[in-house]
Amino acid sequence: MRLAGNTAERNAGTRTHQPSLLAGMLFDATGNRMTPSYAVKKGTRYRYYVSRPRITQDQRESSSAFRIPAGEIEHLVTSRVRQWLLDPGGIYQATRLPDPSAQRRLITRAGEIGKSWTELPGTRQRAFLTTLIDRIDVRAHQIDIHFRPARLGALLDVATPLPSASDDETQIPSEPIRLRRTGREITMRIDGTDPFATAKPDARLIKLLIRARRFNATLLDSDGVPFAALARRQGVSPSYFTRLVRISYLAPDITEAILDGRQPRDLTADKLLAHSRLPLGWPEQRTVLGFA
Repeated sequence: MRLAGNTAERNAGTRTHQPSLLAGMLFDATGNRMTPSYAVKKGTRYRYYVSRPRITQDQRESSSAFRIPAGEIEHLVTSRVRQWLLDPGGIYQATRLPDPSAQRRLITRAGEIGKSWTELPGTRQRAFLTTLIDRIDVRAHQIDIHFRPARLGALLDVATPLPSASDDETQIPSEPIRLRRTGREITMRIDGTDPFATAKPDARLIKLLIRARRFNATLLDSDGVPFAALARRQGVSPSYFTRLVRISYLAPDITEAILDGRQPRDLTADKLLAHSRLPLGWPEQRTVLGFA
């Protein structure tokens, strides 16, 4: 992993192609600053944020130090900021400008920035984040974002200069995460639904639905042939055949969500098959499968 040769880029927090949006803001659970870094594997460059003890090789603190993928935590933090920018009620509660027309302009402008966030240059995104966020504490099960929402008006040239110390209150929203260590690698699992995630259909789930419909059609056309005989014709066990038939009665909205790739993160083909007594009632299905 290359660290020393990249000091200037890390400290500035910008790169030609991929700026380190959270440089200078991230701290691990013991208060160590996390520094942008990268590694090159088979010609591909991977960005990370690394706790100081990993860079200095401080063995006293290295056990609690992190090296986490940059893209994952940057996406989590920017998604949280975008959600706030797109929430008129949240903007109003956090800013409460004395001039109603200025308040409306601020809400409108914030919404425009939230909608066009992915089109903004990295330097502009970083300017927003460094103004609105004091620091981000990364813990094993959550990250705490120290947020200064009252600064938004000055940032968007809608209100007066930056608020006074008494008005510049810090909010600390937390986002649940799970960090999983594999050797030196740590992957980040984000709990909950990402509102800006790109839908990606699960091919195995969709294949399972298609097969379930086919088994159901076979059953309806069987003219009373026993389940065991139908299962043998399909080359599967009676238990598997029964489970597939039950899956064919999924609620229409669940089926549509799976086809669109909008199912819960942990709903896989194996998990769906594991429900040997999947409820036939649609409300119960939504609860059991995580759609409620």
